[in-house]
Amino acid sequence: MLKRLDRIRFRGQRRDEFLDLAESPNTSDTECSEEVLMKPRLSMRESEELREGSCIFSHPNLTQTDLNEVKGHLEIALLEKHFLQEELRKLKEESNVDSLRQELEKERCRRTELEQKMNDALRSRLEDSPSQTPKDTLSNSFLKWLYDRFGVYIEDFRFQPEETTVETEEPLSAKRLTENMRRLKRGFRPVTNFMRNLSALSSWYSVYTSAIAFIVYMYAAWHGWAIPMFLFLAILRLSLNYLIARGWRIQWSIVPEVSEPVEPPKEDLTVSEKFQLVLDVAQKAQNLFGRMANILEKIKNLFMWVQPELTQKLYVGLWVAFISSCLLPFKLLGFIIGVYAGIKFFIIDFIFKSCPKLRQRYDTPYIIWTNLPTDLQLKERSSTMLSRRVPTAGGRGSVTAAAPLGVSRDEDGGRYYSTKRGAFHEVFNLPESERPLTVCENGWRCCLINRDRRTPTDYIRNGVLYVTENYLCFESSSSRSGSSKRNKVIKLLDITDIQKYKVLSVLPGSGMGISIATPSTQKPMVFGAMMHRDEAFDAIFTQYMKIVTMATATNPET
Repeated sequence: MLKRLDRIRFRGQRRDEFLDLAESPNTSDTECSEEVLMKPRLSMRESEELREGSCIFSHPNLTQTDLNEVKGHLEIALLEKHFLQEELRKLKEESNVDSLRQELEKERCRRTELEQKMNDALRSRLEDSPSQTPKDTLSNSFLKWLYDRFGVYIEDFRFQPEETTVETEEPLSAKRLTENMRRLKRGFRPVTNFMRNLSALSSWYSVYTSAIAFIVYMYAAWHGWAIPMFLFLAILRLSLNYLIARGWRIQWSIVPEVSEPVEPPKEDLTVSEKFQLVLDVAQKAQNLFGRMANILEKIKNLFMWVQPELTQKLYVGLWVAFISSCLLPFKLLGFIIGVYAGIKFFIIDFIFKSCPKLRQRYDTPYIIWTNLPTDLQLKERSSTMLSRRVPTAGGRGSVTAAAPLGVSRDEDGGRYYSTKRGAFHEVFNLPESERPLTVCENGWRCCLINRDRRTPTDYIRNGVLYVTENYLCFESSSSRSGSSKRNKVIKLLDITDIQKYKVLSVLPGSGMGISIATPSTQKPMVFGAMMHRDEAFDAIFTQYMKIVTMATATNPET
């Protein structure tokens, strides 16, 4: 009997895991009775199981409790099976298995039809191939050979959109910045060496070398061999470079090359060394970019008629060259240009370099280039012109009186010098003849450190430093210095000591200050935080020595 019970497969939870039908809140009284049974649709296997179960139930040794328990297990198993069937049916309806099968069958039919059509087309082509002539076969083979031979090159002419690549920017690094500046210097070295050799050849640095070069060039230009000569020189230079690259030691230069000591890069730099390194590289980059900007701005201003009298000379020269190229034969024109270039390079330039006055008066390219203004000079010139405008209400009696506030007149050159607070000589209570030197027309930004004073407001003052023929003037930029009380005027003859000064010993470098001692001060005054300290020191010291020399020559007893 127990073996027959084992034949009943029970899938689901145990009886004690389910709520009792009588304890279920959603059941009715009829569902709780044992007499009323649920009768779902039964399959053949279920009917067999029920028959076996009925046989088990009819066994006389089974008690009523066991029968009820077996009956409950059967009911739960049948209900679980019924629910699983319902879920399977719903899943089939949702997935549309039948429709997918139909579409798959249609696609298979289409594939079969296409394969049949393709086979028919291949058969017809094979049947027609014997009818082709040998000429067609040769043409097809020739076309195939052309495609195999030149197809790769034809593919290169396909138009494709250009790929835009964005270069990643490297972060700022003192080591990388220094290395880039060294690379730039090494890259410019061949160009600078070539230009230095040309200048030495033109200035007859080596008389024998320049004489030989002049004779050879003039002979080649006279016979029309100037272009072949330059090509031969280029081939010779490449040959020498090849030998140098192979390990030969060949050094040919008119001017002896000066080998600069190469400092080995330091791996571990302190903070002060990195700071000084960045300052040095930034200064070199600033000067290099400034020179490049000046060249480009001069070329732009030459072609934009900024200086009409200079551009007019270029305009006339281009017309003369154009008319000559149209009228003269090419051979004669090349002969004239070659001979003129040789004479200009070897003789005329040498005379102009030896006699600067002649160059300033007659060297047209030099005059055009030196007189071309940059954009910065044009800006300064326009601001000067605005400051020189005289109000129409004033008369022509006194030009100095008609000058606007903040401007002083240069009697010799007709220029005005201004400060923030007024005319230069009025701000510092100086004679009108005292004006800033050319090197410091705009002054040097700095701060005055008066170590004799103890209050912070008088100890450090920000302002601008000027140097004239006889005085050293400091204009304070404080808002309370409308008058000249906070400005400082030092007579150059009163200076007892002048030297470069380093305000903070912690910072790298030689400092950014100038120390000046006078008899009226116990401790020397310091002009610190000067970006162009060396330039200012050279100008002040030169003017100081000039004044002292003149005073000594005038009064030898002192």
